[in-house]
Amino acid sequence: MSAYIQTIQTAVPQFSYQQNELRDRMKEIVPGSERDERIIHHIYSRSGISTRYSVVDDFRKTANHRLFFNGQGASPGTASRNDTYTREGRKLFIEVAHKLLDQSEFDADDITHLITVSCTGFYAPGPDYDIIKSLGLSPKTERYHLGFMGCYAAIPALKMADQFCQANPEANVMVVSVELCTLHFQANPKMDDLLSASVFADGGAGAIVSSRKPENTAYQVDGFASAVTEKGKEDMAWSIGDTGFNMVLSSYIPDLLEEGLHPFLDPVLEQYELTLSDIDLWGVHPGGRAILDKVEKTFSLPSDSLAASRNVLSNYGNMSSATVLYVLKELLDQNLEAKNQRTLAMAFGPGLTLESALLTKVTSH
Repeated sequence: MSAYIQTIQTAVPQFSYQQNELRDRMKEIVPGSERDERIIHHIYSRSGISTRYSVVDDFRKTANHRLFFNGQGASPGTASRNDTYTREGRKLFIEVAHKLLDQSEFDADDITHLITVSCTGFYAPGPDYDIIKSLGLSPKTERYHLGFMGCYAAIPALKMADQFCQANPEANVMVVSVELCTLHFQANPKMDDLLSASVFADGGAGAIVSSRKPENTAYQVDGFASAVTEKGKEDMAWSIGDTGFNMVLSSYIPDLLEEGLHPFLDPVLEQYELTLSDIDLWGVHPGGRAILDKVEKTFSLPSDSLAASRNVLSNYGNMSSATVLYVLKELLDQNLEAKNQRTLAMAFGPGLTLESALLTKVTSH
């Protein structure tokens, strides 16, 4: 029996920034030389991003400065950052969860499992508790949290949801991912921190997975695949420091991904007796413009194949694990040109880890 991604919903915090606005502000905030300012200008101008969202407006000169530049300068402690995550992340988790019910045929009593996803903060009782209380879900709802996995974590969450549905055809699984990446801004001219500050943003997204025959356009879940590349452990990493979480984000990541893409994807396609030309829709996590360029080049894709990923990158930036759900939503909302469209979702994260979901976009049954 197949499971289906029945609906995907998203939410962003209230504060939005234009990328050129942030570029100019970072030149003022980050201490460094004229060369560092030129590097910042170059990175931001070539990012492929026009707008990003944050739960704080502290990066403007005329702001409330509740976290940054509020007695702790540009480097508030981890506790202050996590307190903001608790307060603001709770709001986004609940908003996404409400949207999932409001925009679907599911009621609160229907939800049997809840999976939350985040790598940018912690609190307990956690977002699973908040969602259950706010939506009035059954206290017997099974709850799970995937934490600190990084940008690829939404796909393992969908995989877990699919496994619940395979084990219990009556299962209706809510998945909610929220990431507040901007809380971990590091004001120093180290290249890893400059790259991180230029792409990461805040946002939330979620899905409902169920074996019910969908009443609207949905994704049928066909399979999943995971891999860890032989190289890259030291090139992307995420750890907890005294002044927020610390990101290692090497500029070599696009090249390392290029080396690993065919060895990862070719066996998957062979398993399902598919070729690259059989993939109608590409839902690639937009970790950055260079990553999308490498995927397009490596697989010799038509120039418009990654349009949904590039649109999400431009309009929202990289929201870590939530981002690939934004891409899948954009593809799902597009007019269906054919009855069934093979869809490949891909995301990447620390390790380097590669995750994929093979889906079929289907009309209602």
